[in-house]
Amino acid sequence: MVLAVKVPRTEGEKVRRKLLERGVLDRRYKIKVEGNYILIPITSEVEGFETVDVELEKAERRPHSYREVVKIPESLRKFLPSSFDIIGDIAIIEIPEELQGYEREIGEAIIKVHKNVKAVFMKGGKVEGEYRVRELIPIAGEKRTETIHRENGIRLKLDVAKVYFSPRLATERMRIFNRTKAGEVVFDMFAGVGPYSILLAKKAKIVFACDINPWAIRYMEQNIKLNKAWNVIPIFGDAREAAGKVKADRIIMNLPRFAKDFLREAFTSAKDGTIIHYYGFGPEKDPFGEHIKAIKRVAREFNADVEILDKRIIRNYAPRQYNVAIDFKVTFS
Repeated sequence: MVLAVKVPRTEGEKVRRKLLERGVLDRRYKIKVEGNYILIPITSEVEGFETVDVELEKAERRPHSYREVVKIPESLRKFLPSSFDIIGDIAIIEIPEELQGYEREIGEAIIKVHKNVKAVFMKGGKVEGEYRVRELIPIAGEKRTETIHRENGIRLKLDVAKVYFSPRLATERMRIFNRTKAGEVVFDMFAGVGPYSILLAKKAKIVFACDINPWAIRYMEQNIKLNKAWNVIPIFGDAREAAGKVKADRIIMNLPRFAKDFLREAFTSAKDGTIIHYYGFGPEKDPFGEHIKAIKRVAREFNADVEILDKRIIRNYAPRQYNVAIDFKVTFS
């Protein structure tokens, strides 16, 4: 038998909230409807309410992690990844060699816990090639790779197998948005499907969004329509070719592995006072040093001064390797 408060159905939600606020709502059991009354389980007597002893069904506790429900040998649980990416309704997970043969069980557990996920893929290799994509292997759910991802109030249509996209940069993208001023001209040098460009278009006068991947441009054009971001101008091609034709107040260089090689192009597109958001990978012992040296070296070639406005570690990229961001302002002599 369970102790419960008996109240008219019309008062049920209001009373439930009060019991929750007082910390006496017993979540181990389900609320029961009995005629014109509702029986709400409680952990102790409450003044001002009619209480009764009743039989109630136990409530099913929803698991917080796929690791709680996945069916694998106990000895292998320590190898289960603690995190994975969800892009729209598609999950992408990296599965270690120790769990080989249990891919389907892991995928099905993710779908069971994350009701919005309809397809699960495992990473089949490193991000590589000119388009920065990796092999994806389906392990559960639907076999499709196209989805619509929502973040920061925008919608992004993309194919996870054909374009590079990281949902882990959503906070970083909003940080740049908060620093962008109304009426700016923005040059997004490696725009992908437009996560920076579409968002910044809400403030900017115009955003020039360049990418060398034709699939990225195709999806960016759809995302412009999807979000009515008509001030985003897609540019298909190498950023080296677009640089100089564009003069911007703010430049995004989100190509961590190779951004250093495009600094000259960024300076060519800069005006006096332009702010550049630069991304790179750096070792744990000195994640920023190599990049700041490169920035200052190129600045000297252009007879420009640079002011480092901010530098921060965004995330771990690999063992003892960080994905870093450096914001700097360019002033021409």
